[in-house]
Amino acid sequence: EAQLVESGGGSVQAGGSLRLSCSASGFTFDDGAITWFRQAPGKEREGVSCISLSDGGTHYTASVKGRYTISSDNAQNTVYLQMNSLKPEDTTVYSCAAGAHFCTFYRYSYSQWGQGTQVTVSS
Repeated sequence: EAQLVESGGGSVQAGGSLRLSCSASGFTFDDGAITWFRQAPGKEREGVSCISLSDGGTHYTASVKGRYTISSDNAQNTVYLQMNSLKPEDTTVYSCAAGAHFCTFYRYSYSQWGQGTQVTVSS
């Protein structure tokens, strides 16, 4: 059974850092894309960052450019999201998704989703 598991969330003060991990089981990271999404209560799910597993190309939403870095370790079937200079508005649940053939923030392109990990940034 294909499964994605996120870890690394927590509580930090503004300006701090966290690194999220997205580990896959039941399928391998050899093609397609992995994307981190986030969804605050009452808001639409937002694509945050995407990585192409075939060529390592990356994409970021404007609000996190320069602060977040996505990377992958295909041998470990894991994608990371390094989050620096965190702001209170970054507070929400972050989920990773797989199954898209290429990088996109269109959520319906993804067939596998993790359970999410909470990130809380205090001012």
